[in-house]
Amino acid sequence: MVQSEKICIKLPNGKEIVLTGSVSPDGILQEHFPDKKNTCIAAVLNEKPIDLSREISESGDLRFMDIQQPEALDIFWHSSSHVMAQAVKNLYPDAQLGIGPSISRGFYYDFKLDTPITPDDLPRIEAAMQKIIDENQVFERQVLNRSDSIDVFKSRNEPFKVELIQEIEDEQVTVYQNNGFMDLCRGPHVPSTKFIRYFKLTSVAGSYWHGDERNAVMQRIYGISFPDKKQLKNHLLQIEEAKKRDHRKIGKELDLFSFHQEGPGFPFWHAHGMILYNNVQRYLQKTLEIHGYQEIKTPLILNEALWHQSGHWDNYKENMYFTSIDEQPFAVKPMNCPGGLLVFRNNLHSYKDFPIKMSEMGLVHRHEKSGVLHGLFRVRMFTQDDAHVFCTPEQIETEVIQIIDLIDEVYSTFGFNDYEVELSTKPLKSIGSDEMWQRAEAALENALIKKQMKYQLNPGDGAFYGPKIDYHIRDSLDRLWQCGTIQLDFSMPERFSLEYVGPDNSKHRPVMIHRAILGSVERFIGILIEHYAGDFPLWLAPVQCAVLPISEKHESFASTVLELLRSQGIRCKVDNRNEKIGFKIRDAETHRINYMCIIGDREVEEQSVSLRQRKKGNLGTFDTEALIKRFMDELDRRANH
Repeated sequence: MVQSEKICIKLPNGKEIVLTGSVSPDGILQEHFPDKKNTCIAAVLNEKPIDLSREISESGDLRFMDIQQPEALDIFWHSSSHVMAQAVKNLYPDAQLGIGPSISRGFYYDFKLDTPITPDDLPRIEAAMQKIIDENQVFERQVLNRSDSIDVFKSRNEPFKVELIQEIEDEQVTVYQNNGFMDLCRGPHVPSTKFIRYFKLTSVAGSYWHGDERNAVMQRIYGISFPDKKQLKNHLLQIEEAKKRDHRKIGKELDLFSFHQEGPGFPFWHAHGMILYNNVQRYLQKTLEIHGYQEIKTPLILNEALWHQSGHWDNYKENMYFTSIDEQPFAVKPMNCPGGLLVFRNNLHSYKDFPIKMSEMGLVHRHEKSGVLHGLFRVRMFTQDDAHVFCTPEQIETEVIQIIDLIDEVYSTFGFNDYEVELSTKPLKSIGSDEMWQRAEAALENALIKKQMKYQLNPGDGAFYGPKIDYHIRDSLDRLWQCGTIQLDFSMPERFSLEYVGPDNSKHRPVMIHRAILGSVERFIGILIEHYAGDFPLWLAPVQCAVLPISEKHESFASTVLELLRSQGIRCKVDNRNEKIGFKIRDAETHRINYMCIIGDREVEEQSVSLRQRKKGNLGTFDTEALIKRFMDELDRRANH
């Protein structure tokens, strides 16, 4: 192809080149960076990832994506899903392709297949994948018009691909093929299958097409891949550790919660679970009180008209529950915001009252599809640690900084000292003026800069009502969990006609800041369980101490110690079973009890206890006064492991 316009490319080393003729990133890589040829899997032109083989058709900045860069994993995993799909089609020619994206930890592909795929089939699929990889097949990109692509996938008996194309508005679609296998895909991909050296298929699950239980049932195969063997080994070890820490498994072992078919998706909290739940909630409530929040409580059920006014009816109706009161339609609240707005609107406020900080531990219900329910991580009933800060536009930055400090304080108390932050800006569909958005985005960004916080910019990913900051906490297995959020809202104050009297004695519209720290108390507790593997710090532990008399003659003093500890608020129990002390110690360790007070002849005589700490062993002899002081000091510090 003869280029009609001069194309200028700026390289990572600062050098600028002018292209003549048909040139791909791969050609530039070989000429200017030949030492990176075997480690680069894609290029980035003007911040858009493209295949190394794709012809460059515009001027701009060009850089190369190394296989070890974190951003390369998305392409690496997506290419791996294509290889898996090709292997499945080779083994099961009648399989129909669904979708196969990369996800936060690997990839999956959905198939419509009459033959059930079980975990026993995964090694066979892996062997077929390895054959494709060994053949070093090249990923070839093609551009087709919509009608031709529909004909192609109809001829291949791929109805789900046809449906996806019909949903695309563009007149041209891209497909990738290698060795006869074809898939609908935007790309980019690794240059060839040889780059996918180390992989493992991890599980099989059921799913619904488009996540809708009314649609076709699909079979989903999950997998993981890495360019380095050690990375794969470490990841698989992490998966095994994650299985041991599964909050559903530990929840059963420690008698924290359960689920029942009489209430699918609705957690039943047991006595030990309620201790954990209440400790989390009470700590947060006390902390918010110190930071100037006023706690409110709004009704669980509100008139349907309110949900029309808030916009939830138009945007969230499918996830809501409904009922009727006095022949009037009502809805169970899926969010707390509208109730808080009614509380604010109940009184006329002056700018001198601001900021007004209203918090609510609000119980909400959302109709999640049965296929996505997952322990405490995805339930139909949960408590949100909501708060809404009403302030003037001039106060936004100050209030956001205070919320940032508050979130950091709370996370560190629970043992989460590492987290990542994202700043999401104006989306295509939004409300409010450009000036309002610019001011709001600047306020959030300035707050992050003043706090010297690293953050990832997510252009266009804000809510329709305002920009936001999202928090992803990192647990002990290096997994990220999205929890906290700070959102500016222009919509709700407008929809509910909120006003305050300004210094000019005129009425003005306040700014509303949505703020959650835990997000969902249930989900946060699930994260806590897996983070600590159920081995909670003392202040959170459902049972903090077990009093273990060695024999029946020591039980009287054991009861005295038990009552003394309980009088000081220490959660403890006595084990009077007719078992050897070694058995009692092992049982307390198994149930992750922090401390054990062992009482024998010497302890009765000295009115003391022999203190053991879980995982650390014997700590020596303590009289009751020293014992209580040790416990209270640790509780006051809320010490984490």
